[in-house]
Amino acid sequence: MKPLLYRFSLVHEDNIEFKRFGLRDNVAQFCVLKMNGNQKHIDDTENLKAQASRSILVGNIHVLFNPNRGDIKLGQICLFLAKAHKLSQKWGNISAVLGGDLNSMPQSAIYQFIASSELNIKHHERKRISGQICPQDYPRFGSQRNDFSRWSKEELRLATGTEESTYLRHNLKLNSVYHGVPASRLTRDSHGEPLATSFHSKFMGTVDYIWHTEDLVPVKVLETLPIEILKKTRGLPSKMWGSDHLALVCELAFADDSCSS
Repeated sequence: MKPLLYRFSLVHEDNIEFKRFGLRDNVAQFCVLKMNGNQKHIDDTENLKAQASRSILVGNIHVLFNPNRGDIKLGQICLFLAKAHKLSQKWGNISAVLGGDLNSMPQSAIYQFIASSELNIKHHERKRISGQICPQDYPRFGSQRNDFSRWSKEELRLATGTEESTYLRHNLKLNSVYHGVPASRLTRDSHGEPLATSFHSKFMGTVDYIWHTEDLVPVKVLETLPIEILKKTRGLPSKMWGSDHLALVCELAFADDSCSS
C-alpha cells in the first residue's frame, strides 16, 4: 500500500482570542503551510525544489455579528490583518489567503477598508459601517449623509487602538477571490461577490469572503446558489445544506506559475 502524499505540511499555527483585547469572544486562527514536492513533477528537480521551499499563510476569522458595534468589528479586523501581515513577514514575506465570516457586506466601508488598505472612520456611522442590510437597500445605503454619529473615545479605542486617531490603515494588499473570477449575474452582485452567502428569517446577503495577496491568482471558484433557488430552501440550514452559510471554495495559483495550491 502506497503512503499518502500530502500537498502541504503544517509548520506553524497561531490564533487571536479577541476577548483579551476587550473585543468580545470571537476568535481568529492562522497556520503556515509548507508545500511538499508534487509527485507529478518528481523528475523535474528544479520544480520540485521550488515547490518544497514554498510556504503560504492561511487565516480565518469570525467577526462579531452585532450590526450596531462597528467599533468592535473594526477592532477585530484590524488585529486580524495586522497579525496576518506580521506572520507573513516573519516567514519570509509569504503569500497569504484570508477568509471567514466578516459580518459585513460588499458595499460596506469595512469591505472597502480591506480592499483599499485604508479608512477614515469619521466619515461613517458606527452602526452602518458593516452594511448589514438587505441587498435591495444598497442604493439607499450608498447615499451621502452629513449626520454621521460621533464616535466616543472608547469606541475609537476599540476600533483603532487609540482614542485620538480616526484613520485606519493595514499593510496587506488584498484582492477578493470571487471578484477575480467573473461569473453569471444570477450569482454575483456589482462588486463581483456572491449575491448571498447566508440566508435565514432575518437576513439574506453576503458576509463571507476569501481574500488573497497579489502574488496569488484565483483560477476558479465554487459558485453559490442563485437567489431564486436559495429562496426555495425557505432559509438555511436545511435538509440539503447543513449550515446557515453557503460554502466558499477556490483554487489559487502562484502568480509566477512555478507551482499552484
